[in-house]
Amino acid sequence: MQLKSALTSAIARLSVEQVPSPRLNAESLLMFTLNCDRAYLHAHPERELSADEQSGYEAALAERARGVPAQYITGHQEFWGMDLIVSPAVLIPRPETEHVIEVVLELQTPDLRRQTSHGTDEGLKSEVRGLRSVVRIVDVGTGSGAIALALAKELPDAEILATDISSAALEIARANAARHQRSSRIRFHQADLLEGLGSNFDFVVSNPPYVGESEADQVQMEVRKFEPRNAVFAGPTGVEVIERLIPQAYAALRPGGWLVMEVSGTIAKNVVNLLQGWDDVHVRLDLQSIQRVVQARRIRG
Repeated sequence: MQLKSALTSAIARLSVEQVPSPRLNAESLLMFTLNCDRAYLHAHPERELSADEQSGYEAALAERARGVPAQYITGHQEFWGMDLIVSPAVLIPRPETEHVIEVVLELQTPDLRRQTSHGTDEGLKSEVRGLRSVVRIVDVGTGSGAIALALAKELPDAEILATDISSAALEIARANAARHQRSSRIRFHQADLLEGLGSNFDFVVSNPPYVGESEADQVQMEVRKFEPRNAVFAGPTGVEVIERLIPQAYAALRPGGWLVMEVSGTIAKNVVNLLQGWDDVHVRLDLQSIQRVVQARRIRG
């Protein structure tokens, strides 16, 4: 079968199966099967697929048709300009989570400016600048390691600790750190949230489970069926994990340190109520104007 015919047939099949974005999925799975890019698909429509390639493509399409996310079929997902390994052991990184990175970077920059703006002695300012450049960050519930890796990429002097309760997830995160040559930059630790991890962090960041069991019917079928349930659902209301994380984060942060969490619009108000006693509590919107990231600062002193 020629490449063009295989692709046309796959698009039609996925359309009948009501798979979202059938052309994109058909092309992505064919690129995965042939180990090529999209330009190759369009430049070689007459290319004959071998029997093994046809069989492999058929198997990938069958998995996608039954709802398996394309990222679990190909084993890859892009996040913050990085190609990450993913498996059913981890939540698939999504573009919305990149807002967490943006908020951390925005909050970090003013801190550095404040630390280096006092006094006129250049030697002292240089010394303080060096001290404050070592930012201590903990990524709670790291999953694939997406947040930790993005922050390591953007903050080359930061000390980063990444935790997860799942040993299988940590295996994926370590593999991603190795692929992107950041194994020496990120320490991985199996833990339930922040238990036993000490204090004096500048940032606690997290994309925690935040969907309530009562909202299950509103969640995409492929998320409910194939992504790790304990990374999606937090409990009956959706705030159960965050409710535990907030006091642990307060204890783990230095005075003036920041907690930055991804949330949904459904629970944002409840999360803000849980942050009574924190400073600078603010909810950030994503590109669809949905409440997406909550930031809060531990009171100084």
